[in-house]
Amino acid sequence: MAAGLVYLIGAGPGDIGLLTIKGARCLQKADAVVYDFHLNSQILSYIKHDAEFIYAGKRGGHHAMTQDEINQTLVEQAKQGKVVCRLKGGDPFVFGRGGEEAEVLFAEGIPFEIVPGVSSSIAAPAYAGIPLTHRKYSSSFAVITGNEDATKSDSTMNWDAIAKSFDTLVFLMGVKNLLGITDQLVRHGKNPETPAALVRWGTRPDQKTIVGTVGTIADLAAEHGIKPPAVMVIGEVVRLRPALSWYEKKLLFGHRILITRDYTDEYSVLEDLGAELFEFPTVEIVPPADYTELDAAIARIDSYNWLVFTSANGFNYFVERFMTLGRDIRDLKGIRICAIGPKTADAIRCFALKVDLVPAEFNAEGLCEAFLEEKNSLAGVRILLPRAGQARELFPDKVRALGGIIDTPVTYRGVKSEKHGKRLKRFLKEGRITVATFTSAMTFNNFMEIMGSDAHDTLKDVKIATIGPVTARAIEKAGLHVAIMPEKATIGDMVVAIVEDVAKHKENVSGSLSF
Repeated sequence: MAAGLVYLIGAGPGDIGLLTIKGARCLQKADAVVYDFHLNSQILSYIKHDAEFIYAGKRGGHHAMTQDEINQTLVEQAKQGKVVCRLKGGDPFVFGRGGEEAEVLFAEGIPFEIVPGVSSSIAAPAYAGIPLTHRKYSSSFAVITGNEDATKSDSTMNWDAIAKSFDTLVFLMGVKNLLGITDQLVRHGKNPETPAALVRWGTRPDQKTIVGTVGTIADLAAEHGIKPPAVMVIGEVVRLRPALSWYEKKLLFGHRILITRDYTDEYSVLEDLGAELFEFPTVEIVPPADYTELDAAIARIDSYNWLVFTSANGFNYFVERFMTLGRDIRDLKGIRICAIGPKTADAIRCFALKVDLVPAEFNAEGLCEAFLEEKNSLAGVRILLPRAGQARELFPDKVRALGGIIDTPVTYRGVKSEKHGKRLKRFLKEGRITVATFTSAMTFNNFMEIMGSDAHDTLKDVKIATIGPVTARAIEKAGLHVAIMPEKATIGDMVVAIVEDVAKHKENVSGSLSF
């Protein structure tokens, strides 16, 4: 088989928004992805198709694969004719060993492309409010590996040039060698009073920045327990941090929010305010196992007075089957349409269909009330409710009690996702998830199943946000507390409620500190 193609992609330092557009496009074509530890694995969610994920590790000296094994994996995968993405933190050519991997591919005759990424050497200081150059303070900078033991006698580092030739110094991977690095700099002429900063987990909610001098930064790092990954910046530009720090001032800085359904633009407000989203859908939407009931309802579509859709999924799956059977929107003429919630209504209007009724409350109770306002009796009224499997019977029972006729064919199903929750479980146990959101009882129940026996403990110290009372009851039935629930059952309102809750908490903390 002809050789495939390898993309060496820089994934950036952590903030998922720093992945380049080209990097995302390449991932969408991938047959196999070989990825490292020090990147935001949420980037893998860009891959919606089947692809093989190969974990290369490379975490603080503990590697799941050696570099030779990684090289061999790239070659083997490409020689199977695959599009291979080698996904690396930061930039592949800035201490990323991308050059070595490209050399191996060249030697094997395998075509490759380099997709540059945002290096942590630039991004981490920027997110800490430290520019590497500034007209008043710095006209040059150097990026230096901190991996090498600065005390060894046969060092290849030109410490004299490093200490004297550049206004700003950036050391990557140097936490374990801080004292040796700073000693060498002072020994070769760097003023020990030169400002210095360490930025750990730059661009992530866990970002922590400490500031000192060349003479004190190593002791400060030990005092504050700074561990890899961290970037050290040395130079007068560090003095600008008090004025230029911006990321750590965002309202939701420090928050990593779990979303247990697919990402939508409604969640983007949380990211804009500084939060990182951990996308972990626990429900996969699939077609019904059997179309018999739905097909029968579609065959007699002109007999219905009302079409009721409780979600955009219900409408989209209905329309897909409707058109598959050779029907089109002209066949819906004269049928009134009800939509639960504005998002469902928007999905319907995209097909140039008028929505006649949207209940004030976006649930079954609101739907009942809306129809009662329309008519006190539903005698002879025929309603088609295409819906999910295992839906509540409250509305259908009410319609039948009032003399109406209602058909409720299963139009789609929500099944438990097969995603593995190991990394999420670790984040929850380490306290790195601050808010967990659930948009249905099914998303919560599936989450509990995926987490297994540790499920309750993983959530006990996490603030839980939910979309409405039905979901809240499922959560409270499991012995957990719902801290955030909006008045209206929409994702947008839940997002606003989360923001308001964080703002209120910060205000209370600020007020208590003022005394």
